Order: sequence, then C-alpha cells, then structure tokens
Amino acid sequence: MSEKEDLVKQKAAAAAKAKAVALARKQAKGEAAEKPEGETDIAKQKAAAAAKAKAAAMARKKTKAESAEKPEGETDIAKQKAAAAAKAKAAAMARKKAKAESAEKPEGETDIAKQKAAAAAKAKAAALARKKESRDKDNDDDFENAKAKAIAAAKAKAAAAAKTRITVKESTEDNTPDEPSPNQAKLDRIVHAIERHVGQEALIDHYINRLSKDVPTLVANPDTYFSIAKFLRNDEQLNFSYLSELHGTDFESHMEIYVHLHSFNMNQSVALKVKLDRDSPIIPSLVPLWSGANWPECEAYDLLGINFQEHPDLKRILLGDDWKGYPLRKDYQPYDVEV
Repeated sequence: MSEKEDLVKQKAAAAAKAKAVALARKQAKGEAAEKPEGETDIAKQKAAAAAKAKAAAMARKKTKAESAEKPEGETDIAKQKAAAAAKAKAAAMARKKAKAESAEKPEGETDIAKQKAAAAAKAKAAALARKKESRDKDNDDDFENAKAKAIAAAKAKAAAAAKTRITVKESTEDNTPDEPSPNQAKLDRIVHAIERHVGQEALIDHYINRLSKDVPTLVANPDTYFSIAKFLRNDEQLNFSYLSELHGTDFESHMEIYVHLHSFNMNQSVALKVKLDRDSPIIPSLVPLWSGANWPECEAYDLLGINFQEHPDLKRILLGDDWKGYPLRKDYQPYDVEV
C-alpha cells in the first residue's frame, strides 16, 4: 500500500470521528434542551464524576504499573518524595492560611496576638528560672545541712574521746596500787649511796616514773650533775657502765638534759636528769665517763644550743657551721632572714 493511500484512510477516519463527535454533541444538546435545568445539572455532575473516576482509575493503574516496573528501592524513594511533597504543600497551605487570617485581622488584633505570645514566652522563662532557683536553693540547703551534721558529728566524737580520756585517767588514778614499786628498794639504795658519797644536797628530787616502766629517776643539781654521773659510773656496787640515751629538751622556762643509764651488776636502769638555765645552758660533758655521749651531746648542741664543757670535739653534726639559730628551740623562727 502506498503512502498516499494511508493518508487518505487517516483523513477519512478523522472525518468520521469528527462527525461522530459532532452528532454526539448535537444529541446531548438536544437531550439537554428537552430535560429540565435540574436534570441537566445532575447529568453534568454525573458525567464529570464519571470522568474524574475514570481519570483516577487510569492514574492508579498507571502508578501501579510503574511501581511494578520499578525496583523496591526506587519505589520507596518515590513514596518518600511524594510524602515530602505532600508535607511541603500542607505547610505552604498553612502559611498561606495564617497569612490570610493575619491580613484579614485588624492591626489591633494582630498586635494583641503578638503581645499574648510574648507574654506567654516571658511567663514560661520566668517559671523555668524559678524552678532552677528553687533547685539551687535546695542544693545549698542540703550542703549546709550536711556541713552542720559533719561539724556536729565531729564535736560529738571529740567530746566522747575527751570523756573517754577522763574516764581512763580517773580509772588509772583510782586503780593506782598503794604498794610501792618493785624498784623502790633499788631507788632508795642508789639515793642513799649518792647522799653518802656525793652529799646530802646533791639531788634535787628522786622518784619512780610509773609511766616509764617504773624506772628510778634522779634529778641532779647542775653543780653536782657530773659528780653524780661519775659516782654512778665508777662505784663498784652500782657500776652503771652503759649509757643508752642522752638528749635535750626545751621547756621554754628552762632546758633539760635526760640521760638513761644501765647497770648490768644490778640488772637495773636509772634516769639522770638536770635542769639548765635557758639563756645560758651550760653543763659538763659526760664524754670522759661514757664515750657514747659524744654524738648525742653534739646533737643537743647543734639543735638546742646547749654547751657541754670539756667536750673533746663539740660541733654541729646536722647543720652547717654558718647556720643561725637552733631549730628545736620553741622560739626558733624557721624563716628568719638571717637563715
């Protein structure tokens, strides 16, 4: 078949379609003219509804066909895009509606709405601030209460400890035995020997030290200190040949030397003490009697400034020769500018 014949057929088909459409319009117009106005409107509405339903069915069919042709991922993306487009359209409509309502309202009503919104925001902010302030105050109150409780607990603990000490002290005093110490006879023997060989006034005091294993304690006169020590060292019966300890102490009102001696003959220890003038603490050295007194006397000289006469080599052994002051004295200033 030639191209010319195809064109003729197409024109004939188009003319037939046009004629059929014209006849259909004419028929519809005639029927509309014959029908009342209400029936004509109903027919139009039905025709329009049928057309819309047909178009919607065609669209659904097309969408379903496209969805069947597309992979699952593309279908989800299409759904997401459609949902996003719907949300955007709804938001735009809401903004448009709000804008229209605002435009319709008088200026005074718009200002009132703004003022109400601002007042609501301020009220919300104030409520949040009050809530925060109340919470902070509660925290501060909790901290203060905890602090007060800790202080009260510490005071109660200190009071209980003090009460315990007092009770123990009273109990100790009440339970102090009236019978003499087992070392009392030895102390009497030593004191009697000293008074007979050194002099009646050689000792200032003598006693049993209950807090130090009942050790007999002799308090010497500074003038008779060396004589008493020499007697204790050289007497054949007493023979305190071992010096185990020597140290000095600052009592602020005076200085004190404490010497601890031991006699293997008597199987007994004795303490020899002497009080010194704090402004001029001078006492004879015991190195000629016990060589073990050498370094302890140097230490007392170094830290307290006690001068031991006739010491073979009295010097500072802990601090430098240019050190100013004596660190174990109660009035020593550790940050003195001269130090």
